[in-house]
Amino acid sequence: MDVFGLIGTPVEHSLSPPMHEAAYEQLGMDARYVTFEPPANAAATAIESAETLGVSGLNVTIPFKQDALDAVVPDPLAERIGAVNTVGFTGGTVRGYNTDAVGAVRALREHDVSLDGTAVVVGAGGAGRAVAFGLADEGMAVRIANRTVERAHELAEAVPDATGHGLDDLTALCRDADVLVNCTSVGMEKDVSPVPAEALHADLAVLDAVYSPLDTRLLQDARKMEATTVDGAWMLLYQGVEAFERWTGATAPVDAMNEALRTRL
Repeated sequence: MDVFGLIGTPVEHSLSPPMHEAAYEQLGMDARYVTFEPPANAAATAIESAETLGVSGLNVTIPFKQDALDAVVPDPLAERIGAVNTVGFTGGTVRGYNTDAVGAVRALREHDVSLDGTAVVVGAGGAGRAVAFGLADEGMAVRIANRTVERAHELAEAVPDATGHGLDDLTALCRDADVLVNCTSVGMEKDVSPVPAEALHADLAVLDAVYSPLDTRLLQDARKMEATTVDGAWMLLYQGVEAFERWTGATAPVDAMNEALRTRL
């Protein structure tokens, strides 16, 4: 039996186990997906122990994404982002990847969004970093807006063809933008949006990384303006799909994984 898993704290409510186990069942794989909660500052020990025990692959979530970088050989994208959320044990080398960037890109492409022109990324934290690099690598000009302007400028210096801004600039930034991605937690606990409704327009594609609730105020406002909308479960799905395919070399059963994910949201 192949064992895959997730390290993080907390992980008891993670949606990764049902999503990945649906894939194993669909493909007839003898595999299981389990969760682990190592002590704080124990990312390296947890990854080393997983390799020793013969675990086939790990996902990594808060608070270990940055610490995991020092315990693996990161691919170039993970190294630039500065965080690892997927670990593979192959050929005696522990390799690290960041599939959040690919998850956002694949979620947008699934909805026929053209990744040309200008993207506005709201938030300069972990998800914002991944999405900014992912869209820049697709050739988009990236405008990063963050509550703390200094963090937006710092990230923009690392991302090709990017600029940093404060949240007060969002209306002007969105006016000519093609893609908008919310990478903050705004909208998760309160029915509010990080972007003024008047900033949205019909030529915009809007991805909200928040998936609880699934239909956020930002997406509701965007639909009213006839913008293309993509909920956060699509990004969650495709980061998992990318991890599955890296671990197994098999084509992920996306429909089965998507159904398992959405039945639990």
